Amino acid sequence: MVNLACHSGDKPVTLKDISLEEGISLSYLEQLFVKLRKGKIVKSVRGPGGGYVLGKPPAKISVGEVIAVVEEPLNPVACLDNGAVGCDRAERCITQKVWKGLAEKIAEFLNSVTIEDLSHEVRFHDSKSTVNTNVCGTV
Repeated sequence: MVNLACHSGDKPVTLKDISLEEGISLSYLEQLFVKLRKGKIVKSVRGPGGGYVLGKPPAKISVGEVIAVVEEPLNPVACLDNGAVGCDRAERCITQKVWKGLAEKIAEFLNSVTIEDLSHEVRFHDSKSTVNTNVCGTV
């Protein structure tokens, strides 16, 4: 998502290019982008020069939203993933309140960070680094 934000305004970005730049398997990216497209976080552009662009401004996309759309659980313990269904100890678990509180704080934090925030971080890092990854270019 940060890669797409860094290329916003440019032509669409192919999954192959993202795969090469980010070191992420192409097949995994394909699976993720199906979900991201359904969640309207990205748009696909067909035809020659096609690829993907952000579906809305990067300032309007939170990290929490991206994680929710690709259906990755954020809970610090697996027993919270399904509302403690299947956990024999759910009703007497002393630490469940702590884990639920932590999960809420994690979600709150991730929802406060936008893709735009992260792309600014990349630009800042690249401007200070002697090795420019050039994903977002420099400020």
